[in-house]
Amino acid sequence: MVNLDEDSEKIAALRKRLLGWYASSRRDLPWRRSADPYAIWVAETMLQQTRVAAVVERYQAFHDRFPTLVSLALAPEEEVLALWSGLGYYRRAFMLHKAAQFVAERLGGNLPTRAEQLRALPGIGAYTAAAVASIAHGEPVAVVDGNVERVLCRVAGWEAGSRKGGGAALRHKIEDLAGRLLDPARPGDFNQAIMELGATVCAPRNPQCLVCPLNADCITRGEHKMPERAPMTSRVVAYGISVRTRLVPGKRRGRIRREVLLERRPADVTVMPGMWELPLLLDPDVPTKELRMALRHSIMRVNYYVNIRTVFEDDVETMTVTGGERRWVPLREAAAMALTGLTRKVLKRARLTPSPPARVLARRRDETVPGEIL
Repeated sequence: MVNLDEDSEKIAALRKRLLGWYASSRRDLPWRRSADPYAIWVAETMLQQTRVAAVVERYQAFHDRFPTLVSLALAPEEEVLALWSGLGYYRRAFMLHKAAQFVAERLGGNLPTRAEQLRALPGIGAYTAAAVASIAHGEPVAVVDGNVERVLCRVAGWEAGSRKGGGAALRHKIEDLAGRLLDPARPGDFNQAIMELGATVCAPRNPQCLVCPLNADCITRGEHKMPERAPMTSRVVAYGISVRTRLVPGKRRGRIRREVLLERRPADVTVMPGMWELPLLLDPDVPTKELRMALRHSIMRVNYYVNIRTVFEDDVETMTVTGGERRWVPLREAAAMALTGLTRKVLKRARLTPSPPARVLARRRDETVPGEIL
């Protein structure tokens, strides 16, 4: 490993190799084509604990609908959540919206430029603040996320898992090492390079050490003890799809629309507060002959085995769990609501909402699409 206290030339060489690798190997991601602090902030918030592939799918629709911080601040909360649907960890969307409102109302719509100032905003922690400040403004402040932590622990020969295993002392060592390795001339590129390395080469399992630009400086070179993952738990749940047909007032004779019954999750629950979902069935064991579909859906560390059945309007009260606010929603409008990821998946598979949903979400609600279900 590089001796940080004695050999600045080796540190400079490490930086050069890493940045050279990044220039030739980095993925072409939409947020990397912009120097706009707002765009970088949105992307970095989405990327927290979320696969890049999922973020790529949602980022463009979100940015098209809310191209500026002020447009995000002025948007209804439910519309922000609707565009976030499918990314999970919805608290990020709540706090992103609150921070945008704070900046619009108190700071004239301009995000602070320094990491310390950014951390004072609602929901912005050390990682996001450092990412925005270094990438958008060139502030020499190191980013430490899970990928960076893993890379540095392997390079230094420290056991990974500082949040669970090494505690605050190891976390401090990682942050100190990240700060000393950071290239002060190109902090934004360096931070993105080391995060990219952890995401694509220095992966949690089966790292590609032979092609790693830090191979010569790494103590472990793939022989590195990783913390064991917490086991997944399983749960069986069941929801009902209830669809009814109604005449459309004021329309020409015979015009009808189809509506689906949705229920809003309470605002005080930990998971997906305020999101809309299908009514929960009293009995999760659905007879095979009445099963409309079965699927698996994961939320954090839980695998849900989900049974779906059709529930007629007259049977809703006797077959479903009485919960919060319920609403009959036109199918065309449902696609643009703040649906849970599971509900969006079920409605799509049942062919009750348009596909792909991202185009529907990015469209204003008063627009129509030829051939779409009303």
